[in-house]
Amino acid sequence: MKTTMPTGHPMSNESGKSYSKTTIVALAIALLASGSYYAYDKSSSNNTIKGQQEQIAKVTLEKSDLQSKFDASLARIDEMNVNNTHLTAQLEDKNVEIEKAKIEIRSILHKNAVTQSELSKAKTLIAGMNSSISEMEKTIAQLTEDKRVLHEQNVALTTDKTNLTSELEATNVAKKELEGKVDVASTLNASDITITPLNVKKSGKAKVTASAKKVDKLMVNFNLSNRIIKPGSTDLYVLVIGPDGKPISSGESFSGVFKTREEGDKFFTAKLPVELETAKTKTVSFSFVPENTDFVQGDYQIQIYQNGFLIGQAKSTLKKGSLFS
Repeated sequence: MKTTMPTGHPMSNESGKSYSKTTIVALAIALLASGSYYAYDKSSSNNTIKGQQEQIAKVTLEKSDLQSKFDASLARIDEMNVNNTHLTAQLEDKNVEIEKAKIEIRSILHKNAVTQSELSKAKTLIAGMNSSISEMEKTIAQLTEDKRVLHEQNVALTTDKTNLTSELEATNVAKKELEGKVDVASTLNASDITITPLNVKKSGKAKVTASAKKVDKLMVNFNLSNRIIKPGSTDLYVLVIGPDGKPISSGESFSGVFKTREEGDKFFTAKLPVELETAKTKTVSFSFVPENTDFVQGDYQIQIYQNGFLIGQAKSTLKKGSLFS
């Protein structure tokens, strides 16, 4: 049999009220706890975000700073390459090291999300690269200084060479002038020139004659002298000029052309090699017989040349002669 409790019973009302209050308190405590946890969680999340933002800002700033230092290093390298292209071959090893570092640094700094560890590595690489650049700059400075000193030495040597060349040229000019003077001064002098017309008998005996039709040959004698001439052989050129003013070829000696210093080329009748001694007089004799002709009346002129100069001359007059002379 079901028992029904009266709704208006005092005990039932008190119990409901007590339960309702407990529930409200529990809910309030739960709500308060939930709010506190939410507030704590939000605060913790905000702190985490703030820390991450600060870390990102720090990394970004450090990355930017490293990029600036890297750019400055690249500028130093470019300046070295522009101003010292002639020296880079001597620094090839350092260039290879720097190129490797540049590639690795770029790969780090070009990343969108770079770690602190990678930035530290980039920082170390940049420091090493700057050290290598500094060593290169010192080497280049020394090489440049060496080159400057060498250039100055070359300029000095070039100047000395130019001066020496000028002095040598002046000396050579003076030497040539002196040699020319000595050459001219060593020219012989022909003196005591005699021309003797001779008639040669069948016996071989010769007799002096002035009759043109009886002259068989002209005997020429003269003395040569010069106090400074060097011992040795020299050539004399003798011209025999006939009464018609033309050179005569000799039947006994070689005839040809020689050069004079003042009159150009001249025909010679005889070429006479003679041996000389310094400061000694040399007597020379030669005979002249015209080739394919006879002597004729008139003046026969003898001209003697040596060293391109006329050193003596004389003449002999052949007469027509009488019928019995």
